[in-house]
Amino acid sequence: MTLALRLARQGKSVTLFEASPFLGGVASAWQLGDITWDRHYHVTLSSDTHLLSLLRELGLEKELCWNRAQTGFYVDSRLHSLSNALEFLRFPPLTLPEKLRLAATILWASRIPHSVEKLDKIPVEDWLNAWSGKGVTQKVWLPLLRAKLGDGYRGTSATFIWATIARMYSARKSGAKTEHFGYVPGGYARILNAFEQLLSRSGVSFHLEQPARAIRKLSGGELIIEFDSGQSKAFSHVVVTAAAPLASQICPLLQETEHSRLRGIKYQGLICASLLLRHPLSPFYITNIADSRVPFTAVIEMSALVDRRQFGGRSLVYLPKYVSSDSPDLALPEAEIRESFLRALEQMHPRFSREDVACFQVSRVKYLLPIPTINSFANRPPFSTSVQGLYLVNSSQILDGTLNVNETVRLAESAARRFAEPQPAEHLAPGLLPHELVATHS
Repeated sequence: MTLALRLARQGKSVTLFEASPFLGGVASAWQLGDITWDRHYHVTLSSDTHLLSLLRELGLEKELCWNRAQTGFYVDSRLHSLSNALEFLRFPPLTLPEKLRLAATILWASRIPHSVEKLDKIPVEDWLNAWSGKGVTQKVWLPLLRAKLGDGYRGTSATFIWATIARMYSARKSGAKTEHFGYVPGGYARILNAFEQLLSRSGVSFHLEQPARAIRKLSGGELIIEFDSGQSKAFSHVVVTAAAPLASQICPLLQETEHSRLRGIKYQGLICASLLLRHPLSPFYITNIADSRVPFTAVIEMSALVDRRQFGGRSLVYLPKYVSSDSPDLALPEAEIRESFLRALEQMHPRFSREDVACFQVSRVKYLLPIPTINSFANRPPFSTSVQGLYLVNSSQILDGTLNVNETVRLAESAARRFAEPQPAEHLAPGLLPHELVATHS
């Protein structure tokens, strides 16, 4: 959406095709019982300069609400608070030297600029062992890495943990060093509604429920998009913003080396349960989990951050479980996921009762998080392709940050600047105006 807006502002004619019945992708909202809120958990940080700038354009930046966020840590069947320095010093699983090494790792990673190319060549476990020591790595870092990446963490580069630490530390204010996160009242439903209106005013036309089947080339040089509906439409330029494996499927004209690169990018999928509860679970916005017996990665209690009046006085909780993109768990029946997740909540929170659950819904995403494997920097798909007029923009090109809305907006802004650069005449499809362009989603 950001890319479409920026291209339209450059004077290009832009048409956006979306496979889903709604815009926004993983940032979209849905109906949860009698409320509408984000399908997946999102917060805004004060360091999210690209997102904040976009919210300013949408007239929503001044409405951001900022709150202090508390953090919990579940390990050895016990829930600990890790919301301030004193609680950190009291954290039982680590010895004092281990705590000092962990704190030094976080401080060093968040304060010192790093070369992405250099970190990209270092396995994350080696980097953590070197800086935090094997004790901290085994007790804290590896359980968290396994929860997010599964066994895929073994081939992950140090850029992943560096970018994660840098982003989360940027949420901390001076003084007490507590984390502050922001949200727009109404959530992303309100943001996306304002965005749709701005796109329309900017001349962008968009079509929902139009998954692309293939992009081919006509004899005159134009690119034609064939849709599952049987319809097709020709353009001079096409930008594919689908995940890398999907981009490979719908772009048969790419060279084999390009297909191989796109198919070689590993993704984590997501199973995310949203629960609307009559009573809160804890005061923690996020509870990190270092216990392999728990079937989800973390507990995100959005109502510990967001005014509960947004949820009709109830508590909104997300239970994310990251899995490989080919995991059979993505096809598990919702009843099985519900039973497994609620049983774990009962073990973590003895006061929790299933009678408190007013609503339980599950979202599944096959291609969510591109895993930054070793040498991702060298293997990332380039913006331009071997097919004249065909371009790729997707999250696998984010190498110096974590996947979040701010980084996605930053990527779109960068791609739009590339289009603003003068194009050689031979790069324009014959017979079509050079300002015609389409951004596609699948």
